[in-house]
Amino acid sequence: MTASGESRPPYSGIAELLPDWDAPPRVRAFVTGRRGGVSRGPWGLYGGKAGGLNLGAHCGDAAADVAENRARLLACLPAPPRWLSQVHGAAVLLAHAGDAGTSATRGRAASADARPEPQADAAVTADIGVVLAVLTADCLPVLLTDTRGRAVAVAHAGWRGLALGVLERGVDALRASAGRDATVLAWLGPAIGPRAFEVGADVLHAFCDVDPSCAAAFAPGEREGKWFADLYHLARIRLARAGVHRVAGGGHCTVEERERFYSYRRDRISGRMATLIWLDPG
Repeated sequence: MTASGESRPPYSGIAELLPDWDAPPRVRAFVTGRRGGVSRGPWGLYGGKAGGLNLGAHCGDAAADVAENRARLLACLPAPPRWLSQVHGAAVLLAHAGDAGTSATRGRAASADARPEPQADAAVTADIGVVLAVLTADCLPVLLTDTRGRAVAVAHAGWRGLALGVLERGVDALRASAGRDATVLAWLGPAIGPRAFEVGADVLHAFCDVDPSCAAAFAPGEREGKWFADLYHLARIRLARAGVHRVAGGGHCTVEERERFYSYRRDRISGRMATLIWLDPG
């Protein structure tokens, strides 16, 4: 039991982070980390030890280990996650309970995972028990809901997706499901931090040429012609443009927190973490 007398959620043993936001109780969400699985080597725990919870099926890890990790994750969820084929774009998937694979039972988890993954970098649903998910290893995962818990959304927001408007499109899709009068809440999950994300001038111009206020999210880099970019700050600017001002989270760095998170920028060969959200059937 928790201090408030409520039962601990079934995912408490596999969750690395629980969102610290004011979402309604029916909105459930968490982020996985490196710990809690069976992967080894670059996909394992810090130092290469076995026990990594890599959930990425296309990053070089042994297929059997990824399958076991996903099975452990599924055991904590009301339904198989709606995995996406992420392409650093701005497309948003509208997920329904009746979609193929969405309502699969635990016994059908393998076949549900085998279905083609829709190409998108965000997803939204207003249906109970539909689990939305994105995979990251430095890019910014963003959770969205409304104050009444009528719909939820998740977005994979690397710099390209942010520049293309994935958050604005995700907010618009959420409002289309929750109501145009909805007050939207956002939570920023673990991503590469501003002291580790050195980028070229092309990234600077992708944002500042459109919105000069984005200059506040950049600082001179250590190398000539380079800049340190703050994904968290850029996301807050983009969310504010979409009318979202209640934004929580941020402050982590996947590169610096080696024991907790995977990082492609740091290791090049790396696992993937999942950020998941759904409306509780209970």
